[in-house]
Amino acid sequence: MKSRLHWVNNEGTAVEQFRVAVQGTDPLSHEGLISLVRSRPDFTVVPGNRPDKAQVKVVSTERLTVDVITTLRRLAAEVGVPVVLIVSEITESELLVAVECRVVAILPRPSITADLLEHTIKAAVAGGGVMPPNLVGELLRHIERLQNDILVPNGLNISGLTSREVDVLRLTAEGLDTAEIAHKLSYSQRTVKNIVHGLTRRLNLRNRSHAVAYALRSGMI
Repeated sequence: MKSRLHWVNNEGTAVEQFRVAVQGTDPLSHEGLISLVRSRPDFTVVPGNRPDKAQVKVVSTERLTVDVITTLRRLAAEVGVPVVLIVSEITESELLVAVECRVVAILPRPSITADLLEHTIKAAVAGGGVMPPNLVGELLRHIERLQNDILVPNGLNISGLTSREVDVLRLTAEGLDTAEIAHKLSYSQRTVKNIVHGLTRRLNLRNRSHAVAYALRSGMI
């Protein structure tokens, strides 16, 4: 677990500092972004070569170019911290790519302020997200299309599990064994075992207990 940094305010109270990595796609925007972050005393800018020390990464760009997307993918794979994206314009397909790259907040570049950036960074560190209403609407429409066009025809729900898998995991979480689950759902014991084997293999989980823990953490059951 990463250690927390603190600074002491005028009242002598220790206040947690938020560690922020910043990246602008041109020198002017990069320096401006650093200035905005440093304008808040409870924010500290981590060195550019140590994004692994940051709690959140802030990236400012005009558009999501191939180079920017490549950088975001590398950050997601190597560092894994949430990303706040400041961008002038973004398409629906670019929005989906950004979300895949752990972008949890998108801010319009022309109207960025220190107050808005502070609120967004703190929300990202706390596990939240911030997006303009039109982008939230686009995400919801995409999820609806995904469910109608891909999940439902294949017997899956939005969690990626079938209704049978959800039923078996829920009963397993309640403490029932294979025979009891089979009786409860009117399945054979072999069917129950096959269901568990199929979902653990598909989700790369170790065993039934791991599958239950994963489903509970993810809100699937």
